[in-house]
Amino acid sequence: MNLSAIDLNLLWMLHVLLAEGSVSAAANRLHVTSPAVSNALNRLRDALNDPLFVRNGRGLTPTPRALELEPALARAFGELEHSMTGAFDARTCTRTFTIALSDSDQVSSLPGIARRVAKALPMAQLTVVTLDTLTSSGGLGGALVDATIGPPFEGEGLHRKKLFVEDAVIVARRGHPKIKRATLTRELFNSSRHVDVHLILGKPGAGNRTAVDVFARAGLQRTIAVTVPSFAAVASVVSSTDFLGGMPRRTAEFYARALPLQILTGIGAPLRFEMYLHWHERTHRDPAQLAFRVAVGSPS
Repeated sequence: MNLSAIDLNLLWMLHVLLAEGSVSAAANRLHVTSPAVSNALNRLRDALNDPLFVRNGRGLTPTPRALELEPALARAFGELEHSMTGAFDARTCTRTFTIALSDSDQVSSLPGIARRVAKALPMAQLTVVTLDTLTSSGGLGGALVDATIGPPFEGEGLHRKKLFVEDAVIVARRGHPKIKRATLTRELFNSSRHVDVHLILGKPGAGNRTAVDVFARAGLQRTIAVTVPSFAAVASVVSSTDFLGGMPRRTAEFYARALPLQILTGIGAPLRFEMYLHWHERTHRDPAQLAFRVAVGSPS
C-alpha cells in the first residue's frame, strides 16, 4: 500500500487506542469525542483492509494485524518524540557520524578518535572520509560530513576548536649519501629535489600554503621533483630516492617504523601548525553531534 495515502494522524490514533484499550479512554487522551475516534478507526480499517479491533463484551480486542503494528508504531512515535523534544541518550544513539581526515590524521589521530567515540557512543557508527570527499560533497555545510580536522580555514557558518599543535618535519631516506647524523643544512635543502603533497583535489591545502610562505621568509627554496596526493606517498617516494619531503612529525614517526626514513634537524625550529576541529552551524546545536565532537576533541 502507499503510505503517503494515509493520514498519519490515523496512525497516531491507532497507537493511542492500542495503548488505552478502549475508544472512550483514547478519546480522553486525544481530547476528542468518542465518535471522532470511531470515525478515524473506520477510515483506517478501510485503508488497511483489516478490522483492527473486534468487540469483546464492552471492550475491544485487537486483531493480529493490529498487534503486528503495535510495536512498530510505539517505536516510531517514541523516536519521533525524542527527536522533537531534543532528548538524547549517548548509550543508545545509533547514528552514523562522519569525519573527514587527511591521511596523516588517519594514521596518527584516528586510532584515538575511534576509541573515544566507541566509549562515548557505544552504539553509534563512525565513518571516515577523505578531504577530497569533504570538498566534493559540499564541505561541512553539505549533508555528508559532520566535522574535519586541519589548520584554520575560512567558510560561512563554520565553528572551530583548537585540538593540538602539530610539528612539521623534513624527512629523507636512511643512508642518504649527503646527510650525516640526520642533520640538514640550508645549502642541502636548497640544492635537493623535493616531494610535494597536494591533499585536496590535486591542489595545495592550507598547511602547504603556510609552509611555502615560511620557507620563503627563511630563504629556503624547494625544487619539486614529484607531487603526490598523500603523506603515505611522500613516505614511499622519499624512502626509495634521494628526494626530501615534509610531513607531520607523528606521521613521519609512524612511517619511519616501517620504511627506511629518517627525520632531519638542523635548519631551525620545526614548523608548527595549530590543528582545529571544524564543524558547521547546521550541526552546532544538535546534542548527538555535540557528544560526538566532545569525544573527538577529548584527550586520549
